[in-house]
Amino acid sequence: MPVYEVFRLLWWALLGVLLIGIAVMDGFDMGAAILLPVVARNDIERRIVINTVGPVWEGNQVWLILGAGAIFAAFPPLYAVAFSGFYLAMLLLLCSLILRPVGFKFRSKLSGSGWRKTWDTALFIGGLVPALVFGVAFGNVLQGVPFRFDDMLRMTYTGTLWELFNPFALLCGLVSVAMIVIHGATYLGCKTEGPVRERTQRAGSIAGVAMIVLFALGGICASRLDGYVLKSFAGTAAPSNPLGQRVIRETGALIANYVAEPWTMVAPLLGIVGVVGAVLLVRAGRRPLLAFCCSGFAIAGVVATAGFSLFPFMLPSSLDPNSSLTLWNASSSLTTLIIMTIATLVFLPVVLAYTAWAYRVLRGPVTAEEITRDPHAVY
Repeated sequence: MPVYEVFRLLWWALLGVLLIGIAVMDGFDMGAAILLPVVARNDIERRIVINTVGPVWEGNQVWLILGAGAIFAAFPPLYAVAFSGFYLAMLLLLCSLILRPVGFKFRSKLSGSGWRKTWDTALFIGGLVPALVFGVAFGNVLQGVPFRFDDMLRMTYTGTLWELFNPFALLCGLVSVAMIVIHGATYLGCKTEGPVRERTQRAGSIAGVAMIVLFALGGICASRLDGYVLKSFAGTAAPSNPLGQRVIRETGALIANYVAEPWTMVAPLLGIVGVVGAVLLVRAGRRPLLAFCCSGFAIAGVVATAGFSLFPFMLPSSLDPNSSLTLWNASSSLTTLIIMTIATLVFLPVVLAYTAWAYRVLRGPVTAEEITRDPHAVY
């Protein structure tokens, strides 16, 4: 196997790992924010929920930055098309994410109920909108995005913000929201006690069942959509050139990889088994850490399912299929990929070690006694 092909495959896999990392690490605090108005009935309970994620949410954002940085460095054409074509969606995402830090920082500055309810709503929106937008983005990528390149590789995007919220994309968005909610519920199961935990168990069970139904429905719909098939291209080790290929649209192409390579079925099965395990453990109120791991496995399965469905495509074009971006025609040079791999081998273990240490230090539930003992030391 040519060295360039190996590094392209490696960074396709690493990008998938980073996307899973974003969904797992940033997902549970978004899920907790979505559950805030559901599981907390008074100010103390709301502060308990907020303080389960208050010390860690900023660190979790590192995964989002790493994901964007990896796309920029490893797959520049993908970064250019996605961040330009989805500009308004990215702006919506950014505005919702901005609500999170101000919500955490300002909520407890004043004691008025109106003031605190306002920032509780901001936190809820800051959790719900990103979860929905990320899912909608995946739904549009699976269907293809309306862009094309001219002979000078200048990109033209013809879509609008509202076209992104089409039925299949919204279905994917609902899968994402349900997935994030069950993940947030399993996290709160580890970090809360009493009535808050009981309500979390009920909400998590409902979200888990909804995710199973929506995920299965999404698979049925995907099997009937037009996908993309790479008929000819310059080769897996050729220099990147988005125009040197022939791509056709074909119904059922999104499930073709599962037929050709049955081992890839491990991804959707992991998604289903993970969420079923999380639901059963949440309903039983037992082994909250294992339930959290199960919901994390479910997220990994769902993200991997999308990746295997698209392979080798990264961003297919519905306007001009021959302009579609794949890992073979959208990657950086071999030298860049090698340098990035070395940097990853050096710094990723540091990030993982620090993250593990931080969560170990902050282990244990957040209680009402801790909130009332020193109310100015917490959110």
